Amino acid sequence: MITHSSRARRTRIIGLTASAAAVTVLATACGGTGGGSATAAAKDFSYLSVTENTTVKTALTTLSKGACKAANDAQPLKVETVPQTSLDQKLQLLAGQNALPVQFAAGNAPALTSQLYKAGKVADLEKQLTDLGVLDQLEPGAVSTIKALYGGKLAALPYEYNVEGIFYNKKIFTENGLSVPQTWDALGDAAAKLQAKGIQPFSASGQQGWPITRLVSGYLYRSLGPDALKDVADGKAKLTDPQYVKAAQEIADLGKKGYFGKGVGSIDYDTAMNQFLSGKAAMFYMGSWALANIADPKQDQVGADNIGFMPFPAVTGGKGSIDQYPSNVGLAITLGSKTFDKKTGDWVSCIAKNYGSTVLKDQGVISGFKLDTDVPAPNEVSSQVRDTISSSQQNVLWFEALFSTKATTVSQTNAAGLATGSLSPDKFMQTVQDALNSQ
Repeated sequence: MITHSSRARRTRIIGLTASAAAVTVLATACGGTGGGSATAAAKDFSYLSVTENTTVKTALTTLSKGACKAANDAQPLKVETVPQTSLDQKLQLLAGQNALPVQFAAGNAPALTSQLYKAGKVADLEKQLTDLGVLDQLEPGAVSTIKALYGGKLAALPYEYNVEGIFYNKKIFTENGLSVPQTWDALGDAAAKLQAKGIQPFSASGQQGWPITRLVSGYLYRSLGPDALKDVADGKAKLTDPQYVKAAQEIADLGKKGYFGKGVGSIDYDTAMNQFLSGKAAMFYMGSWALANIADPKQDQVGADNIGFMPFPAVTGGKGSIDQYPSNVGLAITLGSKTFDKKTGDWVSCIAKNYGSTVLKDQGVISGFKLDTDVPAPNEVSSQVRDTISSSQQNVLWFEALFSTKATTVSQTNAAGLATGSLSPDKFMQTVQDALNSQ
């Protein structure tokens, strides 16, 4: 998590900003193949983060004085930060100078970290964690997500791990005789009943766009299966294919029926969050980072006990499974291959065993590391999400995860039109596909 502010969390999730040109420059500067062995002992456990991120720095500092004190005595924690907008440029510069720190925030776009890995600059963490005997301290769902992002490689650590689904107001559901929808059709029926009683079914931010496109990908994954968007990235399918356009049509229909309320195209993230937490909307598709908002009594007027979490429902006859949750690892953290020695291994081993419980207990953040069983969740919905993460074996990505920067921008800036009806589903998918074709 980059900061405790919802605005920064929003930026983190959608901030895939590394340019193809920058990656090309990096490839020229850094020859070689992935993996790499330790060749230079590091005096400090140096960590390059982004200025906006206080969570990881705070947790590592706590560990350095407690559970990981022995590792810190041997290799002291040293933190440097740069603005997130400058991160990619900083990483490219350091990589070209063979001066990457021991640990660093992965690039804003997965493509940059993948390139660093191929250039031999990023440690093979699957091998390193296996050798240290702590690979089993990572949640399987988090490992699956990281590998999906980085070409099958465990190229980063899950200092944060988010699953996505639909938060819902249990009180509203109970008062209106609604059960948790298991299918897309049942979800539509529930929304229609709420609308008929003057209750806004969904809260969403059209201004940010990605909360709308997340619904499109949710339908795609349930109808076509977990490879739906990978097939687009691999050229096996196009967003303009009928079965893909149908997903956009289903979400457009929600908007056409008024289920997002009035003015969804101009509603920002914070307003959408407030609509749900003030009880003005019954459902809210969002990631588990929203648990921090739910746990804040100044924001949550509904009360955490009145909020539940459900998966994106199944599409009848679809190839996807209801237990395949869209997920991400926030701004992931990785380690340099050339400085990964025994002292660094001691730090990493300690982090794997202790970070998850520390960051949850102190900051209420869910990571992709397993937890001590005696760390209580702050509320029932947090416990529910924790159980979801622990039981999830295969997760999927989000709509733009495998898109170019250009296509990501095009998708998210046009999503409001899809929700408001000013852009047809065919035109929306064609516009995004054209952006993909031009990369």
